[in-house]
Order: sequence, then structure tokens, then C-alpha cells
Amino acid sequence: MNGVRVSARLQQRKIDFDVSLADGEVLAVLGPNGAGKSTLLQLIAGLLHPDSGRIELGGTVLTDTDAATFVPAHARGVAMLTQQPRLFPHMSVAGNVGYAPRCRGLSRRAARESARLWLDAVGAAEFADRRPAQLSGGQAQRVALARALAAEPRLLLLDEPLAALDVTAAPAMRRLLRDVLRETGRTAIIVTHDLLDALAIADQVLVVDRGRVVERGPVRDVLTTPRSEFAATIAGVNLVSGVITHPGTLRTSWGTEISGISTLAPGDAAVALFRPAAVAVHLTPPHASPRNVIPVTITELDIHGTTVRVRGVDPGGDQTALAADITASAAADLDLEPGLTVYFVVKTQEVQLHPALTPMM
Repeated sequence: MNGVRVSARLQQRKIDFDVSLADGEVLAVLGPNGAGKSTLLQLIAGLLHPDSGRIELGGTVLTDTDAATFVPAHARGVAMLTQQPRLFPHMSVAGNVGYAPRCRGLSRRAARESARLWLDAVGAAEFADRRPAQLSGGQAQRVALARALAAEPRLLLLDEPLAALDVTAAPAMRRLLRDVLRETGRTAIIVTHDLLDALAIADQVLVVDRGRVVERGPVRDVLTTPRSEFAATIAGVNLVSGVITHPGTLRTSWGTEISGISTLAPGDAAVALFRPAAVAVHLTPPHASPRNVIPVTITELDIHGTTVRVRGVDPGGDQTALAADITASAAADLDLEPGLTVYFVVKTQEVQLHPALTPMM
């Protein structure tokens, strides 16, 4: 069994993690830059000592500050794949992949056989006799994956493994990771900024912000009904926090009321979710049929073909980021520009009200 349990704190970096992962599960870790995603992997890999905490892999204690236990990185049964392949330049591809089996005590012949099997698994057998300098970025990353898997790790850590690949190599590598992880049933954690990585590869998503876990759940649940600002941003929906004042109505911290579809009770902390495409933009508050009217100060305009995404924040103290997608002709007619205060209007039936997440330690 290779489940993972992490409870660790780093005071200087303001890190406080409490994370668990079942045997054979693939976890995607998402979050803004500097949130602590890579730090989590470094703690598990033994590249960082926590100030306090305990880390277990499959029932084996890797770190326990109370008991002064710290298993060195090379003895943890953990392999890490990063943006850069970091292949040994003086070795052939086969030599790179066979290095870990040799370190485990396998004979040269057994190590060569292991290398051949893993190069076959990642579709890189034809490169066996090449040196790393003769490989493209996508080819080198395939070889790096084979090298990591040849170490027979109990846990595979992937730190932005596709970030340095071009648009043609990344999809192929993504499919490869998905297939290899599923076929081998390997426990893995992948840090990524790309929504496609999470959708294609992971079973669960962990959202990290400011050194803490703020959201956790199955991939599709988190990305269809996000409860944190970052998850909402990558899922492409608006998220507004508040409190239910009466059935179907949320009141924001700056005093705006938003109506939507909900079964929540008054007093419940909640979030309102709605798509930018469902939002209309007005220069003055409309007074027609009942709709949600949210005052917004425009911060920027992004043009995507015939669509303009209008980004803004509430003019109150909360500074909640919101977005609306309108046609280019509508944006021109409204003469929109940053700094202008407008009104985002969205129908009640387009808004979903969900319980807010309770803080996660």
C-alpha cells in the first residue's frame, strides 16, 4: 500500500499542510504562484525539513519531527519529474533509464532489460542509443518519465512536467502520463497550472493558497462547482462569497444581494457561481424584470476573436474579481474602458448558490 499522509508546517514560508492521498490515486495540486505547491512535493521527497510534522508513505514514516525521524531523499521510494528532464548528458538514453535499476543492485543485463521495458512503455525505445543532446524536448521528457518509473517508486511526484513543452509535445505527453499512471496503478501527485492536466490525469484536485489547502475533491466536482477563488478562475466561472439572508438570496460583504437557485438556509455561508457568458453589461442599472445587478469597476478588457471579456472588481472593500463575456460590437457601443463603473446583470436562473467551504488546515 502506497497511500500518503502529510501533516507539516514551515513557519518561515507560512506553510501548514494537512494532505492525504489513497493508494493508487492521482492527485493534482493547483494554486497561484507562490502558494506552496512545489514546497509540498519537496517536503514529501525529503528535500525540505519541516519545522514540525509527520509524513508517511504506505505506513512507513518518512519524517517525524517529534521522534527525530528523517529518511534521506534517496531512501524514500519517491521519484520526482520536473519541468527539466535533467538527464545525464554523458550517458545514452538506455544508460539514463537503467541507472536506477543498477543503483538498486540489479545486474547490467537486468538493468538493460528494465530500461528497454520502460522505454517501450513511454514510446521511446527508438531513442535508446542516443545521447540527451540529440533529443527534442518532448522526447527528453518521455525518457525522464521512463527513468523515474524504472526506479520503481512507491510514489511519483510530478512538478509542472509539461510546462516546458511546446503545444504539439504537451498533449502527447499528457496522454502518456494518463495511460502509464492508469495502467500501473501508481500513486502520484502532479503540480500544474493547466486545467487540462488535472482533467486528463488526476482523480482528485487539491487547491492550495498561501500555504494552506483551501479546497479538495474529485476533479469534476471542483471544476464544475468550485468553492475557492482560484478554482473558479481556472474553471472559468465567477465566484462571489457571502451569507444567505433568506431562501435563494446571498448578501455579499459589500452589501449587494444576489439571487439564485439554492436550498440553503438563512445564515449559511455560501458562494454564488455564474458563467461570464451569462452576464450582460449595462452603463446604468436596468429596471426591467427581476435580475441581479452588480456594480463593477472595469480593470481590463481582453479581446478573443469576436468576444470581449470585461474584467472588473466590485467597488466596495472586498475587491472580488468578476468577468463578463460580450460581443465586440456591444463593447464598442458601450465605449468601455478601464476605470469605468458599469453594472453586471445576470438572471436568477443562471446563478447557483452553494455552501462555502469551511477552512481547511
